[in-house]
Amino acid sequence: MSSFGEQFTLPCVLMRGGTSKAVFFHESALPPSGAARDELLMRVMGAGDPLQIDGLGGSRLSTSKVAIIAPSRRDDADVDYTFVQVDVEQRQVFHDGNCGNISAAVGPYAVDEGLVHAKEPFTAVRIHNVNTGALMVARVPVSRGRARVLGDCAIAGVPGTAAEILMNYAGAIGSRTGHLLPTGNARDLVVLEDGRRIEVSFCDAGNPCVFVRATDVGLTGHEAPLAINAAPQQDLMREIRGKCGVRLGFWSDWRAADLPAMPMLVLVSAPANAQDCDVMTRLLYANVCHPSIAATGAICVAAAASIPGSVVHAACSQASRGVVRIGHSTGVTSVRVQLSAASQVLPQFEVLGFARTARRLMAGAVFLPIDKEALS
Repeated sequence: MSSFGEQFTLPCVLMRGGTSKAVFFHESALPPSGAARDELLMRVMGAGDPLQIDGLGGSRLSTSKVAIIAPSRRDDADVDYTFVQVDVEQRQVFHDGNCGNISAAVGPYAVDEGLVHAKEPFTAVRIHNVNTGALMVARVPVSRGRARVLGDCAIAGVPGTAAEILMNYAGAIGSRTGHLLPTGNARDLVVLEDGRRIEVSFCDAGNPCVFVRATDVGLTGHEAPLAINAAPQQDLMREIRGKCGVRLGFWSDWRAADLPAMPMLVLVSAPANAQDCDVMTRLLYANVCHPSIAATGAICVAAAASIPGSVVHAACSQASRGVVRIGHSTGVTSVRVQLSAASQVLPQFEVLGFARTARRLMAGAVFLPIDKEALS
C-alpha cells in the first residue's frame, strides 16, 4: 500500500475466469479478514450503486467479484483462495460460497505470480477454497513459465476461444454441509405458507444447491433471465429457497431480508431437444437469475444428475454417459463425470469437472480515496 496525493493504492490484477471477472489481490496486501477488509473491497468495486461507476465493478454480480490469494497453509494444497462476492446495488459482501468461474482463474494467477513452480506443458495447481474448505485441482497449460492464453477451447458466454483449463471438483463434495445429500434424501418436500407442497432435491457439490422443477413454480424453465427476475413467481421462489435454508440450518428465519447467497436455487426442466443438452437449467444466485450458469452450480447439477431419484435425474433426457450437458440461457456447459469403482448407494466421484478458460486482463494498482479523518 502506498499513497498518491489524497489517495492510496493497492496492487491488483483483473482477471476473467470463465464467464465472470474478478479483482485479484495477494492476501498480504489487504487488511485481515473482517469488517475493515469488507469495507475496503466494497469501495474497490463501487458497491451500493447499480452502475458501480466509482469502482471497478461491472454493474453485474458476475463482474463484481474479488479473489484473495496466498500460499496455502495446508500441506495438501498449493494456494489458499478466498472468494468474496461484492453486491452491486447494496453495500454488502458475501463470503458463504465459492465461485467456480473465478476458481478457474486462480491456477493461471498462481502460475503467473510465481506462487507455484511452473511446469510445461501443464501445471497442476491444488487450490484450497477458504470459504468452503473444498479442494480443487486446476490443470493449467503453461509455456515459457507463464499460463497459456491461446487455444481452441470455446465456452458458452465467452467470445472466441482460448487455452483450456481443466477443473476437477471431486474434492468439493459436501463443500458446506459435509454431505452430497445434506438431508440424506434424494427428494424432500417443502411446505409453503399456502399449504402447497413442492418437491425439491438438496445437493452439495461445489456449492450447495436446491433443485426444483420449473413447472412447479409456474415457469417453463426456458425463460430469459431478465424475464425470471421480473416474474411474479419471485416471491414463491424466495419462499422456497428461504425455507430450504432453514432446513439446512443456514438461517432461522426464511423471511429475513439479508439472507446469505447460499444455497443457490436451480430451476430444472427437460430440454426442448435432447440432441442439444441433457437438462435445462435456470440458476438463481442471491435471488437473481444468472445470465448463464454459475460454474459451481453446473458441478452440483452434474452431481445431482448422477443420483437416482433426484429432481435433476428425473429431468435428464438420458442417463449419464461420462458427460452431463447442462443447458442454460447462453448455451450448454458440459461437465465430465467419472464415478469411482467404490460407488455404492451414493455416487463417489473420481472426476467431477469441466473445461474453462481464463485470462489476465490488467495488472496495476487500484486507487482509493484516503479517509478525510486520516488527513486531518
